[in-house]
Amino acid sequence: MENFVNQSPSKRLCISDVLTSPRKKIKVEYGEEMTEEEDEDAVLAEFSHPVPWQKIEAEGLDLDYALLFSKEEADHLFKKLEEEVMYSTGEEAKVQVFGKVYNIPRRQATYGDAGLSYTYSGMKHLACTWTPTLEYIRDAVTKTTGHTFNFVLVNRYKDGQDHIGEHRDDEKELDPLCPIASVSLGAARDFVCRHRDARGKQSCRQIEPVKLKLAHGSLLLMNQPTNTFWYHSLPVRKKVLLPRINLTFRRILLNK
Repeated sequence: MENFVNQSPSKRLCISDVLTSPRKKIKVEYGEEMTEEEDEDAVLAEFSHPVPWQKIEAEGLDLDYALLFSKEEADHLFKKLEEEVMYSTGEEAKVQVFGKVYNIPRRQATYGDAGLSYTYSGMKHLACTWTPTLEYIRDAVTKTTGHTFNFVLVNRYKDGQDHIGEHRDDEKELDPLCPIASVSLGAARDFVCRHRDARGKQSCRQIEPVKLKLAHGSLLLMNQPTNTFWYHSLPVRKKVLLPRINLTFRRILLNK
């Protein structure tokens, strides 16, 4: 993988600059929840002092990247998630591709507000009740971005053999006005974005993929219209021997 991410068609940004930028420590205690009485202006006021964001753009692609948690915080959160998260088994641990059902090449779980479900790859997943650590991370993401989330998809990769293929998070029940917020904990992994017109042997355009290494404790925002035009994946990396947990926070529309 190249050690660069495309910021624009004519400019490249060294990824080492991203990984060494300063960060803001998020001060959120377990059990602290946002109430309905909290004024939206208070959230936006805190968002006016965000972590240092790195903007990553290409044609139809809009990403924001930052280091959200210190190494010590990220280590602690990873350990707590290992204790709390219950991963899917049976049919919920499978995926449907072109009519065929396969085992998911990673472990997966879904958490969120009561009664929510999320359907993707032909499978419907009900949300389990938030764990204390998932609530903590969700609230930290909200305080940093100004966006609220009611659902999270948890993916655990045991090592570099576990992976996820090219896909778009463009399901109809997702709120199009809310970005998908991806928090990475554990081993750093390569995140690859590919334009829909530049995929496969029948591609009709020459558009370079955008590649980024997602660091321990990092936050990536996938803003609109990214998931309309770009596929993303976490490819196999045989040299990665340690586990990674990824949390993709989403806002699901009710009555969809």
